Amino acid sequence: MENQSPIQYWRDEIERNAYNAAFFELGLRWHWDGETYDRLMGLGEDANTRIGHYLKTEQPHLLKAYDAEFLALAIEQKKEIHRKREMASSSYFNWAESHGVELGA
Repeated sequence: MENQSPIQYWRDEIERNAYNAAFFELGLRWHWDGETYDRLMGLGEDANTRIGHYLKTEQPHLLKAYDAEFLALAIEQKKEIHRKREMASSSYFNWAESHGVELGA
């Protein structure tokens, strides 16, 4: 992100990494890179709207089996657990290097 303070950059990285950890834990085979995360954040403050947009545009096959609100809630709940864990520790796990993820999409 351009014109962003280092503190905000790391907060965004922690949040993005927490989303990726949530996807991994839920068995969702995707990974949000920085560009994808920034694009989705540009959609507004509501996480359900951002996740719903991503599902509709990048993972529409999931909507045949799952409700978008259900998936968004599950992702947000897991993301929050991982975000709190990362904020409390100094460790960083790069979820992009995990086995079986699809980068970008």
